[in-house]
Amino acid sequence: MNNEPDFTKTVDGLLPAIIQDDHTGKVLMQGYMNKESFQKTLDEKVVWFYSRSKQRLWKKGETSGNELQVCSVRLDCDLDSILFKVIPLGPVCHTGADTCFNEINTVSYDWIKHLEAIIEQRQKSGDSKSYVASLFEKGINKIAQKVGEEAVEVVIEAKDDNEELFLNESADLLFHYLILLKAKGYELKDVLGILKLREK
Repeated sequence: MNNEPDFTKTVDGLLPAIIQDDHTGKVLMQGYMNKESFQKTLDEKVVWFYSRSKQRLWKKGETSGNELQVCSVRLDCDLDSILFKVIPLGPVCHTGADTCFNEINTVSYDWIKHLEAIIEQRQKSGDSKSYVASLFEKGINKIAQKVGEEAVEVVIEAKDDNEELFLNESADLLFHYLILLKAKGYELKDVLGILKLREK
């Protein structure tokens, strides 16, 4: 981190600390930090706050054990708000909820929607230099064939112990599957809807 929070901007020396799940992107809670709790957080890699009600430093999870392990730290443009990306070791809210905003802390598929929008844009562009556009130009049979080829690659890599190759082939399969869905006039949400209906 290149800069330091400016704790002189407030009368009480406290700055808001926003806690976000590093994996799901969900905002888990907000607390307050003074200079000492911020430094302890950096040193110990778990989140410490300053409790305004208890008038002391307190480590999140000191009684429940549900600590917040720090992955990264960012400051806003004015250096008076801190964003921590963390791995929560259990529910974050004292009520037992995943977040203090009573949200379920699950993975968002917003980035998939973004990728689907890019695929659609490339499809409509007709750009001969675009790999995606060229696949659409070749038609549904070629797209389906590519999905089959990528699926075989995933199966092959699943039998080995090379994690990097397996994950890369899995990404290729998902990418081409999204192209196939678009070619058929569907999106991933349509498939997820079917799975949701099957949920017991």
